[in-house]
Amino acid sequence: MSEQQQEMLEYTTQDLIAFLMEDLNLPMETAMDRVYSSNVFSKLSDPMTGLYLQGSAYVYELLKRELA
Repeated sequence: MSEQQQEMLEYTTQDLIAFLMEDLNLPMETAMDRVYSSNVFSKLSDPMTGLYLQGSAYVYELLKRELA
């Protein structure tokens, strides 16, 4: 993964954690655990999927579906 791809992954991950904290009123540790243990994060981390190129809101919708 290139440096630019890694930065995009980090920004999206930060957004996902913040969205979960706000929407579900979760503590940061819990939100982080849910994001990092999700299938969405696995796909987001794989540059072959191209998911890191999508907006945070789109990726969050995928995460919400997974966690439902």
